[in-house]
Amino acid sequence: MIKTETLLSAPKVPFDLDGRIMFSSSKVEMVHLTLKPGEVIPAHANPFGVVFYLLDGELELTVNNESALLTPNSATFVEINESRSLTNKSTNTARVLVVKIF
Repeated sequence: MIKTETLLSAPKVPFDLDGRIMFSSSKVEMVHLTLKPGEVIPAHANPFGVVFYLLDGELELTVNNESALLTPNSATFVEINESRSLTNKSTNTARVLVVKIF
């Protein structure tokens, strides 16, 4: 059986973010995040690797005090347990797919 999810029907993340869980399994989870201008996801580390794929807008990704600007259609991998944060410094909304690899 094919199971699909839409932004409107996907479950929300259990945080104070505009995030939707588009897919989840024991090996991988894909979350769609929307960050408004000025919105920040504070520095944190996770026990899994993460791929960020930017759909729209621009985001500053900081990993262990090194920053890079993410632009549309770019992907970036962050290793397990590395401190990461996302900041929308632009005046436009940004949308990013976050793929967690367990």
